Amino acid sequence: RLALEQKKAEDTGTQTAMLAPGISLDTLKKTLILPASGKIIRRFGAEDGFGGKAAGITLAANPQSIVVTPVDATVLYAGPFRSYHQLLILDAGDGYHVVMGGMDQTMVTTGQFVLSGEPVGLMAIKPPPSSQSSSGNAADLTDNAELYIEFRKDGVPVDSAPWWSAQTAGRT
Repeated sequence: RLALEQKKAEDTGTQTAMLAPGISLDTLKKTLILPASGKIIRRFGAEDGFGGKAAGITLAANPQSIVVTPVDATVLYAGPFRSYHQLLILDAGDGYHVVMGGMDQTMVTTGQFVLSGEPVGLMAIKPPPSSQSSSGNAADLTDNAELYIEFRKDGVPVDSAPWWSAQTAGRT
């Protein structure tokens, strides 16, 4: 329907308003589901294996899991980035961003608006045998690929734990 409205607007020379997150992330605490099925293996603030603290959570995602967006958002970036494989940066409004990395494929493009629960990526079957996990220890390798999820408020990482539903938060 949106595409039809945009086409009609182009034909008539008028502009349609862009979609934007309609609900503040602040009001969604304890309601979000994790973007993929799997188990949380590293929480915000835990040792990251490189001498620092984790700025997000890491999920051992089931092989070939579909990754969904946890919130309504606009895609700011979708593509490869350093060791994060495929990375998504989502603008959730009110200064909040959701960063997700570790996917094998992304299914969205920069500028696209996505709704909570909408597929945005796909995890790999499993990590390459020569790779190391994000903790840096070869012994930590599993048959699962790792999905990194970080919430940011005004450019600063924040603990996402208050947003996950009780059912989701217990996946450890």
